[in-house]
Amino acid sequence: MTIPKLHYISQGSTPIAHLENIQKACASGAELVQLRLKNVSEKNILKLAKEAREMTSFFQTRLIINDHYKIARAVKADGVHFEKMDTCLITARRHLYTWQIIGVTANTLQDCETLISKVVDYIGLGPFRVNTSKTHLSPALGLNGYTAIAEALKTDTPIIGFGGINIKDVKAILETGIPGIGVSDEITKDFNTIRTFNQLLNASSTDEQRHTFK
Repeated sequence: MTIPKLHYISQGSTPIAHLENIQKACASGAELVQLRLKNVSEKNILKLAKEAREMTSFFQTRLIINDHYKIARAVKADGVHFEKMDTCLITARRHLYTWQIIGVTANTLQDCETLISKVVDYIGLGPFRVNTSKTHLSPALGLNGYTAIAEALKTDTPIIGFGGINIKDVKAILETGIPGIGVSDEITKDFNTIRTFNQLLNASSTDEQRHTFK
């Protein structure tokens, strides 16, 4: 089983806009999309997740649900991504199907080591850059932070960098040893950039990241 190197993290001014943007991402060649809805009721997220699952299935795109692992199971999404380290991963893993993947956000080397010991399927490492329009509690890591963490970890667990990443950053990020990226703003502005991102990421190596599920 492989973890795609490019993750599109959904954006939109309304929940329906998130779905529309996911459809555009799928049609533009995204291999994996994450449905990330905030300040929306669980009932509505379930409804939207069902629609997103139908949409991504049509395009054969993988679907990750942000935070709501019960919804991820209900709609048979490909997995769940948790934004907080304190999530009970054991409970989530027991609830999910064995084939569903779990990703978790990390900001430090210690975060990453903790998550690897808990056998997550991938780590979202960031933010790479702080977006001035958003309030981040975690400091930006930048290229130096990515390099230090990648060199210290030496892990087979896929690491996905995220947070304000644009096309110009990709080559330098790959050189740090981080093999994949999560993108929202840059792709939402122009879905044609998905092709460029994919070309840059796949040019980095001919081997896909391989991850064997436990």
